[in-house]
Amino acid sequence: MTTKKAEALLNKAISPAVRNFAPPDDLTVAEWADRHRRLSPENSAEAGPWRTARTPYLKEPMEAFNDPKVTNIVMVAASQVGKSEFLLNCIGYVIDQDPASTMYIQPTLDDARKFSRLRIAPMIRDSKRLREKVSDIKSRDSGNTILQKSFPGGMLTLTGSNTASALASTPVRYIFGDERDRWALSAGTEGDPWELAKARQTTFYNKKAVEVSTPTIKGSSNIEASFYRGTQERWCTKCPHCGEFHDIRFENINFKYERHEVARKINYTVTDISWTCPSCGALSSEEEVRAAPKKWIAANPEAYQRGVRSFWLNAFSSPWVTWTTIIQRFLEAEKNPEKLKVVYNTLFGELWEERGEIEDEEGIMARREEYPAELPDGVLALTCGVDTQDNRLEYEVIGYGHYGEDWGIEKGIIMGRPDTAEVWERLDDVIDHVYKFKDGKGLRISCTFVDSGGHYTQEVYAACRKRHTKRVFAIKGKGGQDVPFIGIPSRVPLKDNKKVACWLYTIGVDAGKAKIMQKLKVQEPGRNYSHFPRGDRGYDATFFSGLISERLVLSRTRRGDVWIWEKIPGHQRNEALDCRNYANAAFRLANPDLTAIENRLKGITKPAAPAANKPPARPKKKITGSGDDW
Repeated sequence: MTTKKAEALLNKAISPAVRNFAPPDDLTVAEWADRHRRLSPENSAEAGPWRTARTPYLKEPMEAFNDPKVTNIVMVAASQVGKSEFLLNCIGYVIDQDPASTMYIQPTLDDARKFSRLRIAPMIRDSKRLREKVSDIKSRDSGNTILQKSFPGGMLTLTGSNTASALASTPVRYIFGDERDRWALSAGTEGDPWELAKARQTTFYNKKAVEVSTPTIKGSSNIEASFYRGTQERWCTKCPHCGEFHDIRFENINFKYERHEVARKINYTVTDISWTCPSCGALSSEEEVRAAPKKWIAANPEAYQRGVRSFWLNAFSSPWVTWTTIIQRFLEAEKNPEKLKVVYNTLFGELWEERGEIEDEEGIMARREEYPAELPDGVLALTCGVDTQDNRLEYEVIGYGHYGEDWGIEKGIIMGRPDTAEVWERLDDVIDHVYKFKDGKGLRISCTFVDSGGHYTQEVYAACRKRHTKRVFAIKGKGGQDVPFIGIPSRVPLKDNKKVACWLYTIGVDAGKAKIMQKLKVQEPGRNYSHFPRGDRGYDATFFSGLISERLVLSRTRRGDVWIWEKIPGHQRNEALDCRNYANAAFRLANPDLTAIENRLKGITKPAAPAANKPPARPKKKITGSGDDW
């Protein structure tokens, strides 16, 4: 579903009642906060009257609180975006405008006491309307304690998620759950604290439940599960160049930096920060992005009919945190997984995904070895995988030998738009090149697969058709557990001439990625081992970061549990993984007779008997088959 269609559906679905809703004093939560809320000096760098315009992304969640049709509000948010102020505004509104029994839940009872002292008490003190309705804690009024605040028409109870007695006692109309991902798994022996608390709302037709949290670990995040049950709205920015709306994510942020060592401490100077639009590829500065129009866009607007609105925010939208600060925090934490996890959760506003059995990029980089020539001994065939981007082609040339052993030969980037002839002519230089062994003999690339996804599909089709005699073919990737690694090709017509067509192969990217990861686990040269070269061949930290940029995770869906590939936090780009996947698929299609090639390279005119210490060559496998060899 397109973002425009999703937005239209949500706007159409929102209850007309919310537009005509008239709470006491005719105020919504946002209007109440603008009129009566003051930010306390001990909790804010901008103490004084609250201004919703300062954090426009909070207006919609606050007004959702006034929508009679919405019963559940979910907010996944990074730190320093105002998520606590959102909760405080709602609580202040309840006390002053729509009093009822209310419960605020923190992970522990100590957290609740701290929040009461540091956030609730100053808010009441600095708001005249609230001060008039909630007595001072030092007074003799027993209705006001650290964990209980009485006011005309209701009471605010603060508690911890591990306190079963508080969660299962008297009925409440409003429930606020803060830092849900840090909650206890069970309130004593009573079960899930959130469900236990919500059970107390059963008798209220006008109940509200609000969940807020920074995200934590993928697959075990409570707030993630709640978000996907809702409208799944993200705060999106209009690209200053093409006009499309996208949420600002770290993976689309570009930057340069300098590294300085002072008194054995590493410092970073970040420069040239920009954002790449996923639609048009144009670059925009932080100032341009901050000045551009923004709005919430829902991926699942149908959830509004079930009364659940969910929102996701990161620190790139915060008026209090600069992009330079965020990136410096990332650089400082990059080598420490625990610190990096905090950056991903609290600044990027993203879930952290734990790595499996594969080494990190530094461990795999340490495997690099010196090749005696362009081609090391053992290579018997070459293929190339090409990933197409809006402003470049990325490629990898891989050599293959017996028993699934492979060698990275060259990883490169050809800058330029794929609709220009020069880019493809430079790719010809890679494909036509004769790669040499130390004895002067050489090999050419036997097959090349070029990704046709993205914005230049027709240009890829035309370029591949022109080069079909060189065995250059267009491919498209398809995910899924049951998709074969390489399927039967189809003929696709070119847009400008329907009578002209090129071959298009569909490859099962999931199957290919699984094989790559299995081979990276092999530690000793030999069967199924992947070699990488030292020197100026493109096998740097960026390559290895991209190569292990994804991992297999279990996704729970209505149709059952499925395994899917998703990016690992800390790994921005996956082109290296894609290029290797395409090259491996090209090798499977080429299906060369490696023994015959080996004999020709050795000058043997008839098949040689297998060596006594070498297992016999396996019979060739069908393209759709599977096994240890590619």
